[in-house]
Amino acid sequence: MTTWGIVSTIKAPVRDTLRFAAYHLSQGAHRIYIYLDDANEAAFVALNDHPQITPILTDDTWWEKRGRRPVKHQVRQSRNATHCYRRLAKVDWLIHMDADEFLVTTHSIDEILGGLSDNTQCARIRPMEQLSGDPTLFKAFMPAGAKRHRLTEAIYPTYGPYLKAGFLSHLAGKIFVRTGHPDLKLRIHNALIDDKMIEDMPELDGIDLAHAHAKSWDQFLATFRFRLEKGSYRAELAPERPRDKGGLTLHELFQQIAAEDGDAGLRAFFDEVCAATPRLTQALDAHGLLRRVDLALDTHLREHFPEYA
Repeated sequence: MTTWGIVSTIKAPVRDTLRFAAYHLSQGAHRIYIYLDDANEAAFVALNDHPQITPILTDDTWWEKRGRRPVKHQVRQSRNATHCYRRLAKVDWLIHMDADEFLVTTHSIDEILGGLSDNTQCARIRPMEQLSGDPTLFKAFMPAGAKRHRLTEAIYPTYGPYLKAGFLSHLAGKIFVRTGHPDLKLRIHNALIDDKMIEDMPELDGIDLAHAHAKSWDQFLATFRFRLEKGSYRAELAPERPRDKGGLTLHELFQQIAAEDGDAGLRAFFDEVCAATPRLTQALDAHGLLRRVDLALDTHLREHFPEYA
């Protein structure tokens, strides 16, 4: 039987961490490795009681043994994921994910991975992004190309020209990597062998990555400054279209909106792009881009961690 597991670096409330783990145990994960980025001892105790979960406290002592604690959380994620791959992973396939990402499938992940050819080292899963106001609704991934530009501008009449498929976060998704290669290094959306990016990887049909990036206006606003400076809206990320065709990065767009209209402008952006309004859900549905998935996170939490439910 093919086995698979998850590695994640998490800085989140205990309940959110446990819901992430419980959901994927219900999806068939054989092992889950969680690196607690803020040395959350309460989460460590809860996770450590489960036989399929390995929690690691990445406290000062942990990082002192490894030189120093990287300043960027993306670097810590990559370092931890590679450590897990090389030292801990006792599964056939490993995927690096965040605590707000969930694997969605109507099939057995074991069987999907088991059907890959023996010389496949990596396989990619594309994301869908949750709408705010209804946790069961998601906007689907759109492949790159002229059609994506046309649809995005039609669905998001004000901000579509600056968005990649209407998403605020990544379109790259996440990758499953076959374990056992001594020179493999994991990155957030890719992997390297002998310091060369792995280019040849199929996209897995039958599995989606449900990303709860902006669950509510309050959560969007609370994380906005961090994401603008260090996260998915940071300055170095590329614009959707060339600058000579009016392209702006999300960082530049948000800076402009905030400077001109403050929180009211950000709220107008959020309502057009993120909220499950009748206008947006109907537009997505008309183009076959609306997905309905009930993650039932509290149900899985009660099953695997009843004392925290």
